[in-house]
Amino acid sequence: MRLFSAVAVLGLLAGCGAVYQGTTIREGVVDGAKVRVVAVTPESVLAANSEAWTPKGLPAAFASTAGLSGGGGAGARAPDPVREAEPRVGDPQTLAPPPVPEQPYRIGVGDVVLLATKSAGSTAAELSGLLAAENRRQGYTVQDDGAIAVPDVGRVRIAGMTLEEAEPVVLQALLSRQIDPSFSIEIAEFNARRVSVGGAVVTPGVVPVTLTPLTLDATIASVGGVKVADRKSAVIRIYREGRLYQIPVEAFLRNPSLQKTRLMDGDSVFVDADFDLDRAEAYFAEQIRLAEFKQSSRQAALSALSTEVSLRRDALTEQRDLFAKRLELGAEDQDHVYLAGELRSPGRMTLPFEQRPTVADAIYGGGGGVLSRTGNPRQIYVLRGSPDPREFGGITAWHIDGGTPSGMVMVTRMELRPNDVIFVAEQPVTRWNRAIDQISPSLIAIPLNDAVAN
Repeated sequence: MRLFSAVAVLGLLAGCGAVYQGTTIREGVVDGAKVRVVAVTPESVLAANSEAWTPKGLPAAFASTAGLSGGGGAGARAPDPVREAEPRVGDPQTLAPPPVPEQPYRIGVGDVVLLATKSAGSTAAELSGLLAAENRRQGYTVQDDGAIAVPDVGRVRIAGMTLEEAEPVVLQALLSRQIDPSFSIEIAEFNARRVSVGGAVVTPGVVPVTLTPLTLDATIASVGGVKVADRKSAVIRIYREGRLYQIPVEAFLRNPSLQKTRLMDGDSVFVDADFDLDRAEAYFAEQIRLAEFKQSSRQAALSALSTEVSLRRDALTEQRDLFAKRLELGAEDQDHVYLAGELRSPGRMTLPFEQRPTVADAIYGGGGGVLSRTGNPRQIYVLRGSPDPREFGGITAWHIDGGTPSGMVMVTRMELRPNDVIFVAEQPVTRWNRAIDQISPSLIAIPLNDAVAN
């Protein structure tokens, strides 16, 4: 009889709607609203984030400064300096030559080449004249017509060629005389290409251009270095193809890139140590007088600038304080989202200024995170109403499965929009436990009432 009474009460409670009913999200028409459930994937999150929305911005006072012009629109401008950044008369300026493209050395008129054999064998008998020159370390000079005269072979033109290009040409000339040697071409003396060095150096002279690229520091070092009394006024001048370049000695000594300036055939390097000290002294005296003349007007300008900056700073501070007070009193229009379901801190979250927060910012920021005992991370929904007035009752439920690695990433990528509702569903066992907790007091009360009646 008691069991029948308990079951009857349970049925009565369920029929009257007193039994706990959790919130569920399902697709279809629910209470007159058309609900559409969309799973959040890497593709669908792009559609969700594409809805036009511009976060509210802070007032212009927060983007302005009270400093000099160019710092946010303050308008104040510092007066011109008293001392202009002008070079002194005769003060050398750096004008380095353009970079020289890297290219292999080409044999020229006047170079001396060696035909060096790789081994001594039967070839030596066939090239007696050739080997005689090699054994004596005598080479073959490239003559005016660009050719070398090889005994028993004749004249072979190799000027303008690299060593790699000249070797097969010489080989072909030897083979045409029925000579099959094994040899290589070497340059014994570099006389075709050179750079002249003069001026204030220890030993002026001519520096040859060899297989190794010729740099300015190597060229200066080969003539003994710079020889000047005052390095601050000395300058290295480079004449190249009708143009003049210059590098101050002080800058040359400090800057490794200037030291490695590549020179080319035909360059002339001249170290100039002349400097007109009287002219420089007159220039500096004139600059001092000019600075004194401008000093008084500059002081007045600085005082006016200080006053303008102070007034500007006070105005900006007042505007910012007024905005903060309006924000505190709720007079400023702000955007919000709403947090519901199994969260530690459900409620309303204000969207920050000038930012696009994500679902993760709301859940783990304003919401405090999902309740570990009752929350179901696989049932996270972002409920968003349709912006179209014709579908005022339309709702899109963006479903995020936060129990998968992909879903955990999606909560950090899906952006929020004003008036979104973030809902975290409960665990199935939580829904059952809550229903039992609601029914249990009624089941206990039935036998007690029955005992009282008896």
